[in-house]
Amino acid sequence: MSTVTAYENLVDALADAPSHKAFVTLWKSDNDVVSVSFGEFRRLAELKANYFREKGLESGDRIILIMPQSIDLMAAFVGAMMLGAVPSILAFPNSKVEPRKYMFGLSGVSANLKARLVVLDASFPSHLLNCVSADENAQIVRGFDDPLVTDSTPVLGSAIDSRSLAFIQHSSGTTGLQKGVALSHGAVLRHLDNLREAVELRDSDCIYSWLPLYHDMGLVGCFMFPMVHHIPIVMQSPTDWVMQPATMLKLITEYKCTLAWVPNFAFQFLARRVFPEDRLACNLSSLRCLFNCSEPVRAQSMDEFLAAFRPCGVRAGAVLSSYGLAENVFVATLSRPREGPKRIWVDRDVLQEERTALPVHEKSENALCLVSSGRPLPGTKLRIVSPEGEDLPEGKIGEILVHSDYLFDGYYNRPDLTLSGLRDGWHWTGDLGFCLNDNLYAIGRKKDMIIVAGKNIYPQDVEEIAFSHPSIHDGRAVAFGLYNPALGTEDIFVVAEVANEADIKNSNLIARAIRNMIVAELGVTVSAVYVKPAGWIIKSTAGKPARSSTRDKLLAEHPEQFRDPVNSPAPLRTRIEVAGG
Repeated sequence: MSTVTAYENLVDALADAPSHKAFVTLWKSDNDVVSVSFGEFRRLAELKANYFREKGLESGDRIILIMPQSIDLMAAFVGAMMLGAVPSILAFPNSKVEPRKYMFGLSGVSANLKARLVVLDASFPSHLLNCVSADENAQIVRGFDDPLVTDSTPVLGSAIDSRSLAFIQHSSGTTGLQKGVALSHGAVLRHLDNLREAVELRDSDCIYSWLPLYHDMGLVGCFMFPMVHHIPIVMQSPTDWVMQPATMLKLITEYKCTLAWVPNFAFQFLARRVFPEDRLACNLSSLRCLFNCSEPVRAQSMDEFLAAFRPCGVRAGAVLSSYGLAENVFVATLSRPREGPKRIWVDRDVLQEERTALPVHEKSENALCLVSSGRPLPGTKLRIVSPEGEDLPEGKIGEILVHSDYLFDGYYNRPDLTLSGLRDGWHWTGDLGFCLNDNLYAIGRKKDMIIVAGKNIYPQDVEEIAFSHPSIHDGRAVAFGLYNPALGTEDIFVVAEVANEADIKNSNLIARAIRNMIVAELGVTVSAVYVKPAGWIIKSTAGKPARSSTRDKLLAEHPEQFRDPVNSPAPLRTRIEVAGG
């Protein structure tokens, strides 16, 4: 049964926060740390609301915010909601996102939103201005150059109905154009109340985050959640974390943070990139919930993290898991505090060939360890269905369907996508998985599955093997299938980035080793392994490798490898063995 929220809207929740309690601490360096209380943040948001009102923003208008991670961005987001307007944070350009993909996404998403006001940071690149679309009567402003009004504070939340649209958040955009997920105030509040119950939230809790605010993990889990339930948040930018991963541990130690969400790759990244001497200064015993929010959750990644940081006070029961999606506000399932995520061992061949999780002993020769994403959040229900839409029994792999009383209202301004993704109150996620003993095991995206001679190969399995090679950058491998008309089945291709540029000279040896590892582990042959320099793989705005975009880039870069130049436009792959560099 869902918890009944005490607030009519998100702005009311902020208005009820204790003014003097710490809210946001933003770390940029040891010499650049900014902290605001709930009262100070509320005043900043009111000033932004006044600014927007003078710019003509009204209730129901969309506003686009394209700014780096900052308290200013957070205050602008809430300030827009204070007027009943509908904010949407879009990713700020950075060197980690492929420029053409960013320009395409920015142009399409901003055009779809038809915003009345677009706020760009003063440092927003001028050459990207023509990619920003808005309503014909819209204003585009750089930063907040005009003096902020200090009086005429808006009435907080009094005119905002719980059914009103609160904000629009966007999918991670690993393929095609990002979809705007429209969420009402009531939906977000109901979700956050149920999340509070599931994580057993305490008044003494403190969240740590480096997650971007344009993604649901950062926006809902690490901004709306602490704002509504009046707990502090310690933040840093994703770029600062990647450049200095040990700072995450430093901040958790210093501020005694208790909750955090991170994607799967971060566990191995921290274990491999934080020097042992830096670990000695860390005390992570305050952490009671460190959620792996990816699909699928990887046992090896979590085990590496625990082995590295157990001496720093991390308890095994604190490393948890969840399955999240913006369409359900934030998470659909999560493992509960102290329980830890469930693990099962299944027969790999049966999983691949029969799409069935057949439990076996963990020491069995063909055993594959799968980690659950936890149990459904209160108020959320799951179904697993066949391609024909029929419900499947426990242990059978099918598409994951989600239903809740806080499900999204549809994809903004995209009725075509809403009709296909939201049917009879159930969201068809496009993700594959199975349920067992009330736990969800997420396997991966339906569209990414590779079928080789009747075997279902999940690209994540191939990728994990690839980036286990010591020369490959943590988490930087992409696997995909291409149909081979000569064989009537798909061939597997792998692209992997080296961690050190100097290793490119050994690309053929690295590629051959990865290919042999995949054959030994999965029993399938890989047509080619392409070893590339750092930064070659295209990533989504959420930082995840984008398989289809990377595939298209590879096909464009190596047309001679994939096409018969004389007889047919169809890709030819049977002649390829190892392609490096």
